[in-house]
Amino acid sequence: MPSEDPPAVGRRNSRIGLWLFLIYCLLYAGFMALTTFKFQVLAEPVAGVNWAIVYGMGLIVAAFVLALVYMVLCDNDEDAAAEDKS
Repeated sequence: MPSEDPPAVGRRNSRIGLWLFLIYCLLYAGFMALTTFKFQVLAEPVAGVNWAIVYGMGLIVAAFVLALVYMVLCDNDEDAAAEDKS
């Protein structure tokens, strides 16, 4: 007998996804706040490009990393549920 029924696993996965989405939204809100109120900071060069490029690429990398974290956290739940069924 599985430790969690499928709707409970789905709710847990949804909750994890929402928390990770909130983290990404905070990162993106920081970027938007900088572009709105402190755009001079983003114009300063770092490593041959400006901070806007670095922050933008960081947002892309962060989205990928958060997707991997979500995949790992949710995959473990499905594996545990499959093991309990056998």
